[in-house]
Amino acid sequence: MSASKLDPIDRMILAELQADGRMTNVELARRVGISAPPCLRRVRTLEEAGFIKGYHADVNVRELGFEVQVFAMVGLHSQAEADLSAFEARCRAWPLVRECHMLNGEIDFILKCVAPDLSGFQRFLTEQLLSAPNVASVKTSLVIRCAKSEPGVPFDVLEARQAQIS
Repeated sequence: MSASKLDPIDRMILAELQADGRMTNVELARRVGISAPPCLRRVRTLEEAGFIKGYHADVNVRELGFEVQVFAMVGLHSQAEADLSAFEARCRAWPLVRECHMLNGEIDFILKCVAPDLSGFQRFLTEQLLSAPNVASVKTSLVIRCAKSEPGVPFDVLEARQAQIS
């Protein structure tokens, strides 16, 4: 199923679950205007098609003791596919790295990292990231505060685009 095959009810289901993944199927069905059995079938189809990748709690990292959040901009010596894949695998193995994105341009990767304190991040930086094979440079920026953190996609923009296509 491609994104263009999603009907308005499928998109409403996705929007509702993106906003609150804990609601019951009965509540979800009520919000999107269908009965519970077809709603559940649609959710399962959306999961199987890969539109829903999982359900997660949005935890407060600072309340859990991770006082430091850092973005690390990483440059590699080689951008050969094998080297890129090896670096991505390494990032998946590092617990402090919460996100890893390959970029186009001057920086090869940007990593979102968390740590309990600055010395813990510095240890990770010097002992693991900077010493990793193929890493040429790392520039870091400490997060002072987060003004916006919205997971997923803006469904109102998607709906407006669908209306233009139809």
